[in-house]
Amino acid sequence: MSGTEKSKAHAEQAKGKVKETVGRAVGNERMTAEGQTEQAKGNARQAKEGIKDTFRH
Repeated sequence: MSGTEKSKAHAEQAKGKVKETVGRAVGNERMTAEGQTEQAKGNARQAKEGIKDTFRH
C-alpha cells in the first residue's frame, strides 16, 4: 500500500469515527450516519490498496 493512500485511508477512518462519536453524543443521526459512511470509505480504500499490493508481489 502506498504511503499516501494508506494515510488517506486512516485519516478517513479516524475522521469518520470522530463524526460518528460526536453525532451519537449530541443525538444527531445525520452526523452519525456521515461518520459511518466516511469510515466505510476509508475501509474500502484500504481494502483496494491491499488488493493492489497482493497482485504487486
